[in-house]
Parts: sequence; C-alpha cells; structure tokens
Amino acid sequence: MSSSTAPSSSVAAGSADPSGARRNSKRPKYSRFTQQELPACKPILTPRWVISAFMLVSIVFIPIGVASLFASRDVVEIIDRYDTECIPVDARNDKVKYIQTPGNKTCTRNITVTKQMKRPIYVYYQLDNFYQNHRRYVKSRSDSQLRSNSSANAVSDCKPEDYSNGQVIVPCGLIAWSLFNDTYSFSRSGQQLAVNKRGISWKSDREHKFGKDVFPRNFQNGTLIGGARLNESIPLSEQEDLIVWMRTAALPTFRKLYGKIEEDLQVNDVIQVTLGNNYNTYSFSGKKKLVLSTTSWLGGKNDFLGIAYLTVGGLCFFLAMVFTIVYLVKPRQLGDPSYLSWNRNPGWQ
Repeated sequence: MSSSTAPSSSVAAGSADPSGARRNSKRPKYSRFTQQELPACKPILTPRWVISAFMLVSIVFIPIGVASLFASRDVVEIIDRYDTECIPVDARNDKVKYIQTPGNKTCTRNITVTKQMKRPIYVYYQLDNFYQNHRRYVKSRSDSQLRSNSSANAVSDCKPEDYSNGQVIVPCGLIAWSLFNDTYSFSRSGQQLAVNKRGISWKSDREHKFGKDVFPRNFQNGTLIGGARLNESIPLSEQEDLIVWMRTAALPTFRKLYGKIEEDLQVNDVIQVTLGNNYNTYSFSGKKKLVLSTTSWLGGKNDFLGIAYLTVGGLCFFLAMVFTIVYLVKPRQLGDPSYLSWNRNPGWQ
C-alpha cells in the first residue's frame, strides 16, 4: 500500500511544479510576447488618412524629382567613341590583328565643347561588353598580397596569373593583368591641358586595401601581355590607375575615372585629344569611349533618379485624386455592418 501511495504523491508534487506541467503539456511557456499581448499600434486606415498619406508622398517626391532632373540636365557631358575611328581604314577588316601587332598606335581626335564646362572636368573611359563581374575574373586576385609585402606569396586564387618564369607576380590575378592601358592627353589652342591623376581612387582603398610596402614585381613579364605595365619603383598605394581598375564593375557597361582637368572649358573650344589606342576590346566586340563630364550636387549625369521620384509622386497624386472622388461621390460609413457579405446576401450558402 505504501509503495502505491508514494508514486501518487510524487505525481501530485510534480503536477504542482510548473516545469513538470510543461513537460506533460504542449502548451508553451506563458509570456506576453508569445501570447501576442504586448502593446501595439493598430491604426485604422480611414479614407482621409489614406488620401492624406498619398498627398504627402506626392508633395515630397515631386519637388525632389524636379530638382534632381534639373541637376542632371545641368551636367555637361561629351562622349566620343574612338575604338573604330582610331583603326586605320586598311586595317579595319582585321582589328584584332592590328591591335595585337606591336608598334605605335597613336590617334588624334578633335572634340568641340558645346556648352561651358566648369572645373573640375572629369575624364572617364567607358567600356561596353566587358564583363568584370564574371565569377572567375572577380576571384582572380589576392587581397592579402595587395595589402602587405609579407603576403607576397599568397597567390593561390590568382591562377593563371600567379607565377611567371617561376617567380611570383605582384600584383597577381586576371584583374590586375587586364589593366586598362589606353592613354589620353589634351590640348587647347596649342596649349597643353594637364590631367590631374591624384585622388581619383577611393581613399579607403588607398589606405587599407593597397599597401605602401608592396611594389610591382614580375608584372606583365609573361608571353601574353594583358594590359598596362606598372612602375616597379612606386608602391601600389600610389598607383591609382590600378586601384580604380581593381574595383570591379557590376555591369558590362561601365565607366572608370582616368583623371581631372582643372581648367574651365568655354563654348566652341576645340579640344585636341591624343590617344594611345592600345587596349584590346576587339577580341570580344567591346567598345571604347572617352567621356568628359562635369558634376552637380547630385553627381554625374543621371536622369533615372529624377524620373523615379516623379513617377512615384505622380502616381500617388493620381491615386489621391481618385480616392477623393470616390469618397465624395459614394461615401461609406466606417464600420457599417450592412456592407458585410453575409448581410448583403443572406442566402449565400
């Protein structure tokens, strides 16, 4: 008898224990959070609130869109495509052979300024149909090697541009190997226009991603040259053309900053551009363009942001007008049960 009463007393004691009760039940531990009893804001979207919200969005977005469009239209931009024009007429049937043949490939272009351009004037090169976002291309680099000379041998991710003649390549990888090597020089009325190439890269890249003690070594020393060469006496942190190029683009059409002209250009000025047409975009049907551009408070020329703001603001204004007309023509009493489906159609089942 005593043996049977002991278990019953233990069960009774266990039932009084909350943890024991939870073990015998699927009911979760009580809390205001799990039972969704926390204070909450449950706004009722009345017609007036909805119309006011749409009107507020339109009032804010439309002026921003107009200001963005005006800022974009104030940017003066000159684009000159030269990849075909800088090939001699008799060599245009085989452009790849021409670009791969050693020799001087200087080309002269004249650009007419159609609107005053205030300094600084940014010089970009634009490449089309160049997929810098290709997975193998993006992975072919060594960030640790770029940062520190002590990691010069960390080239495991750089194949096939990791070693040349049995020696480590610095900087290694396909990105550095394909460094853009077209050159530009500008003159106006016989006077040279200097191009400032300092400060064209991100400060964070110069200070944290490219080391001051890392110098190019054994670079472009193989049988196949991919692009520009680097000065072996200058550390990578000061070779800003390389730093700009190593920040890969997400789209196949992209621009990269080449330098800045620190002089104003006037209307009808004729800028003579001497190009070194060296970069091979002909093997993959790419295009090369030279871009001169000013900037505004919004940046470069880009109408998308202004159009997007105007579109959203205009749509909200249209919806606000539609809802206002519906509310005035056919108003509904808030919470009227007569609009419930089972009240409108009692025999719906």
